[in-house]
Amino acid sequence: MRRLIGIVVLLVLVGVAAQVVRVLWLAGTFRRIHPHVAGTCRLIGGPVGPEDLTIHPRSGVAYVSASDRRGILSGRPTPGAIWAYDLSTPGAIPVNLTPRADTRFQPHGISLWAGPDGRDVLFVVNHPVGDDGSAPHAIEIFDITAGGLLHRATLTDPLLVTPNDLVAVGLDRFYVTNTHAHAPGTMQTIETYLQLAGAQVVFYGPGGFRPAITDLVFPNGIGVSPDGRTLYVASTTGRNVRVYDRDPRREALSYRRAIPLGSGADNIDIDADGTLWVAAHPKMLRVEALRADPRTLSPSQVLRVTPRGDVEEIYLDDGSTLSGSSVAAVRGNRLLIGKIYDEGFLDCTLGGGGAP
Repeated sequence: MRRLIGIVVLLVLVGVAAQVVRVLWLAGTFRRIHPHVAGTCRLIGGPVGPEDLTIHPRSGVAYVSASDRRGILSGRPTPGAIWAYDLSTPGAIPVNLTPRADTRFQPHGISLWAGPDGRDVLFVVNHPVGDDGSAPHAIEIFDITAGGLLHRATLTDPLLVTPNDLVAVGLDRFYVTNTHAHAPGTMQTIETYLQLAGAQVVFYGPGGFRPAITDLVFPNGIGVSPDGRTLYVASTTGRNVRVYDRDPRREALSYRRAIPLGSGADNIDIDADGTLWVAAHPKMLRVEALRADPRTLSPSQVLRVTPRGDVEEIYLDDGSTLSGSSVAAVRGNRLLIGKIYDEGFLDCTLGGGGAP
């Protein structure tokens, strides 16, 4: 009997060890980083925690979402901001478009709707910090005017459990990702490390919020093709981008396939020809360490993904130049790369090669 118990205990330990090794391998723990970039980059100061950004296809103005997440975690929140950065102006510096915001404005994912009629709308995921330290997640909607950002609406709903990123598909329509089915805590940690399905993509349109995609594993960035007929959802711990056919008339989605990336995908930006630009974390466990310690080097990566699924690595850094990449957006030969924590983002000019 003791021998049988010993065998069972040994098998359990072997199983646990195998799962630990599997998690470490999938997280990129054993991966070697060889930095490179197809161009030259410079750091643009100003925004702290520029986690998401998007570039206006006509004006060339980049809108940057920034929030000092470490300040919030330490109990010393400061107001977040939306910044504008004009790629067409040599030597441009970021301009704060929300200087009167308070700590209840902590922007995360953003999406720009550049309407064919010339009307521009910015959708923003907001994690407000209230007087008691918390407040409901919200989606803020701003009209972009000649005078700056004009706040139009604040949307809240119980379906916004862990909102991260969103993509606009109209003046008053968008999809938003919930990274987890559970709020921060033990269950969310278990959900992350065991790669449990259950998270959702939620749609907002006439009639309010409703679930659009269910049973996902850590959905993070989200984007839509220029013709509006393909929706892309990044799965961070799934290390892929999921592709859905979209019927814009009925707002119906059907799963097509997954594009493997071999890295922890974060935000997605899609350029005019339908190419996906995906910021990724090649060593995912370093991201959590970076959250606690700014001295941690969390490698950064940018992948260019074609609609048919070809994947090319455009940028890779060990974290010494940019730690914890979260978003990449392109206009012409300019590539902007944001990050989760710390100050500044990269402005890269593509062409040629070299070390970051």
